[in-house]
Amino acid sequence: MSKEYFPSKPSSKPKVLIVGAGISGLTLAILLEKASIPYEVYDRMAQVRPLGSALSITANLAPLFKQIGIYDEFVSLGLPFYSIDNYNEDRTKDFIIDFKPAAKKEVYPGYIFPRTVFYDLLRRQVPSNKISLGKRVVSIKESLESVQIQFSDGTTAEGDILVGADGAYSTIRENLYRSLKSEGQLPVSDDEPLPFSCLCLVGQTNPMDPEKYPQLTSPVSLFRSVIGENKPYAWTYLTARNNIFCWGLIHYLDNEYSKDHEEFCNIEWGPGAAIDMCKEIRDFPVPGGKSNDMTLGDLIDNTPLVSKVLLEEKVFDTWYSGRTVLIGDACHKIHIASGVGAINGIMDAVALANWLSVLDSPSIDELTEAFKEYKAERYPAVKADYLHSRAFSKVTATGLVSKVIRCISRNFPVWLWNFCIKRWLEVRPQVSFLPLVDNIGTVPAKYQPSLQKTLELRRAKELQL
Repeated sequence: MSKEYFPSKPSSKPKVLIVGAGISGLTLAILLEKASIPYEVYDRMAQVRPLGSALSITANLAPLFKQIGIYDEFVSLGLPFYSIDNYNEDRTKDFIIDFKPAAKKEVYPGYIFPRTVFYDLLRRQVPSNKISLGKRVVSIKESLESVQIQFSDGTTAEGDILVGADGAYSTIRENLYRSLKSEGQLPVSDDEPLPFSCLCLVGQTNPMDPEKYPQLTSPVSLFRSVIGENKPYAWTYLTARNNIFCWGLIHYLDNEYSKDHEEFCNIEWGPGAAIDMCKEIRDFPVPGGKSNDMTLGDLIDNTPLVSKVLLEEKVFDTWYSGRTVLIGDACHKIHIASGVGAINGIMDAVALANWLSVLDSPSIDELTEAFKEYKAERYPAVKADYLHSRAFSKVTATGLVSKVIRCISRNFPVWLWNFCIKRWLEVRPQVSFLPLVDNIGTVPAKYQPSLQKTLELRRAKELQL
């Protein structure tokens, strides 16, 4: 790939209001900072809470992280991983999902992190004065010239573009859809609630004793999953740096629900609900420990905060309107089984940042064209990952279909697996306003519309000067 790039000129750049300081929102903030585009980040949480378990970040994002200058620290904080090892309740290995072919094709391996570690890495790249916490959006006013948001504390913020990066139950999306519905412009599918068919417990332990748990001494992350026998559960742990286990348990429900469903009221929530569920599953066996007698209870007892969450799955059709655009979980929620939810949010931020960096003016017409290009690039990729994740989630589920899928996984042709890995590794996004990173490895990067098109626009503008 050519090293040619064209930095942004800050004089005529629109001001961007980002609602949501999660991974996709912070990534966009980092990129706007690099592009000298004015922005502010707002989040309803009053402080960062250590929620979640692990993140797997694959080789696709290595060029981007090199561009923004965090790759070396990224590597130092994570552990490389090369397989998912699936076990039965006897703690006997059943089959392996092997990513070593990907490592042979790419110099960059994938890495495992505690979610909080990766989040903190991103957070430190954004100037603290650009992030405001405790800001819950209560109303949005949009005009031909600007967009204004009002917060519950009575303050307001005004800008040219509003980015909803505020998660699966996005306030920005809800406001946008309410407005479109009143105008008769909202697709029926987008008016339906988020469905879910799984509940999940997640957590990450405090540092544990590597003598008692020698798996923690492994130089690569051990990604071990147990499939429940005659029970609707599957559970997993991943080893991370600093003697930490990241773990999770999925409870497969017998039906699909939503928060609007009357059965949802029968599901217990709150801190007490997580504690009760932990009591039910603490004796579930896990492959590990000095005598291979480890249980989930070992992890639970060393976890300061366990979260009980829904695993919603949906790709919305409406991603933008007027001055508002959605990224990350606000416009697509993907099952955690494939581990690509955060990656897709980051890729959204890259595509959107590329187009925001070449705007000549913040007019509605220009924004609409930029948002249209952003969605055209990202929607097909997200939809494909959504379908792949649904299929991948069946590997550890119960029932006849899941048994068939596990049988296929055990006997998956090597050539077909290599083809799947190649297709995934082709997607390596970069931004056009920073020096480009050369392609390495044996798999060429796939054509990236937002990169190539904005590079062409920059070249044309430079020739006019």
